[in-house]
Amino acid sequence: MGNPRYIKVAEQIKVIVAELIERRIKDPRLGDFVTVTDVRLTGDGREATVFYTVLGGEEERVGTAAALNSATGMIRSTVGKNLGMKFTPTIAFVLDAVQETAAEMEALLAKARASDADLAARSAGATYAGEADPYKKPHEDEADDADALGEGDEA
Repeated sequence: MGNPRYIKVAEQIKVIVAELIERRIKDPRLGDFVTVTDVRLTGDGREATVFYTVLGGEEERVGTAAALNSATGMIRSTVGKNLGMKFTPTIAFVLDAVQETAAEMEALLAKARASDADLAARSAGATYAGEADPYKKPHEDEADDADALGEGDEA
């Protein structure tokens, strides 16, 4: 956890940048569906990293990155005016890898489900290597001997 003040400032930056992307940046390279997912400030509040996602292919991602990098100065000055802080943090845009990570996780889960189904299919007709009950039990002869000894000791 960071400084509570900087957590609030990061949330404000997130809202400001999202509104700027939606309303003020008219760059044709900017993708149709750009979402600001997170903003992280350094401990001293001097640098802000803005994470974003773009719906679409590689071409939209590259174009959006170029558009955001060219608009960084205007975005930083607007953030500074709206926040009213002594020092306006520098802003860096980073493509969030949430979509790729989610796809990798889905692939891993599908592989695990297939492995579980394969194991269940193989174990359906399987039998124990030894006896069905592997725990040692006294033989019936030993149990009778123990009862006989127990009865003789009481007298």
